[in-house]
Amino acid sequence: MAAAKRPAKKKAGTSTAPVQDVPTHPEPQQGPEAVDMPEVPAAPGPLNTPAPAETPFDPAQPEAAPATSATAQRRAGGAGAQKKTFEVVVFTLENEQFAIDLFDVREVVEYTTITKLPNVPPYITGIMDLRGEITTIVDLRKRLSLHERQGDAAENSRIIVLDSAVTRIKTGILVDDVTSVSTFETAQVDYTSGAMNNEEDAILGIIRKNVKVRDRDTSELIIWLDIRKLIGDIEAA
Repeated sequence: MAAAKRPAKKKAGTSTAPVQDVPTHPEPQQGPEAVDMPEVPAAPGPLNTPAPAETPFDPAQPEAAPATSATAQRRAGGAGAQKKTFEVVVFTLENEQFAIDLFDVREVVEYTTITKLPNVPPYITGIMDLRGEITTIVDLRKRLSLHERQGDAAENSRIIVLDSAVTRIKTGILVDDVTSVSTFETAQVDYTSGAMNNEEDAILGIIRKNVKVRDRDTSELIIWLDIRKLIGDIEAA
């Protein structure tokens, strides 16, 4: 009898099955990233640090504002005064340095056209259109009874737009220039010289800023204002 034929062996690697494409899922396209708010300067080191942290202030960048400020905490019962550090926006008026709580500030903008208003206190410069919102502008020089600006000096000024938690109406304060956002320690503040122990006064204290002049350590004095008190007086007027 003839031997039965064995089926031919398939050669390895010669499978005729069609290769199926593995479906790939396209990665979802990401939308525009949210614009990060400017970072608050890092708190300084131990209390014996010789100089505070300081960051130049960019007028084009807005500032974040939490619900409760250090100024409000201090007025509510001294809680703010117990904090080791605090942040302020430093600005100038008549070559003197002033500061207000960072978290009372929404943003800083350049000077623009201001429309005068009739029958208002002299320290209210007028109103301006800030991205579709009518904003009342307060001349802080006049509010603090300082000398008026000479000529067109106002056109080189800055407007600090306050946070909505500070005042019931949208308000900005006109200052000569905004120089920095700075972090200080409570140990650098003389509370008695500024407010003379009067909690109703608009000066919270005097900040001593440590600087070097001709290789010598010295202090610059910054007047720390309670802007909520100043604006509160304006609204009550």
